Amino acid sequence: MPSKLISITRHAALIAALAVNTLPAQAQATARPAPSPAGCGEPFNVYGPFDYRLAHITQKSIVENAHFTRGVENLTRRKTGAFGHDIGYTLAVFPNHPRAIHSMEQLAAKEKTDPPQGADMTVECYYARGMNFVPDDLVFRMFYVNYLSRRNRLEEARRFLDYIVTQAGDAPHTHFNAGMLYFDLKVYDQALIQAHRAMALGMDRPDLRERLESVKRWKDPEPAPAADAAASAASAASQATR
Repeated sequence: MPSKLISITRHAALIAALAVNTLPAQAQATARPAPSPAGCGEPFNVYGPFDYRLAHITQKSIVENAHFTRGVENLTRRKTGAFGHDIGYTLAVFPNHPRAIHSMEQLAAKEKTDPPQGADMTVECYYARGMNFVPDDLVFRMFYVNYLSRRNRLEEARRFLDYIVTQAGDAPHTHFNAGMLYFDLKVYDQALIQAHRAMALGMDRPDLRERLESVKRWKDPEPAPAADAAASAASAASQATR
């Protein structure tokens, strides 16, 4: 299981959040249809597709050892052909594979073409297919918020991020990452709210607070009434034991 350490860099932060976004393990993830959005075409694969969070290590290894090696992920060494082919195959089998979608996005930027050579669809189509396949994968959705933000599609990014917050429940890492993304969007008031929520749920990393302090937008949370404070402490303790 990857570390819970959360970097302040955008994609590193979201990849680290996978440590607390994994669903309960099953012997094998179940294959089910993952149709592409209209106009995107269909990726070719004869295996899967599977929810990456549920996939057994054997299912992951079958695909990653053959198509998504470290060299492919880092765009430094091809495996079976064009990088886009191997990354695209990985996303065909695991539509919400977070590292693969990041690599596909990096490849499109490097080649200055979308879809990249060998890929079946555009980067945004891969994102749309992944979100349609697993609507509750909030980490994958946060990657898409990054994608929109980098293209200055700020209203769309804010809308997707607002939705993520409504689904975050009592997950401190999700609230923390959402706060980091609000900060990137310069929505400082909402970033502060998310920082306070994450703190109340037991998140003690200083990164978001320090970023807000750097733009003079940090405020300490209001003292909670005794009953609320006790409930927050109990929730934090429960999270720590999971």
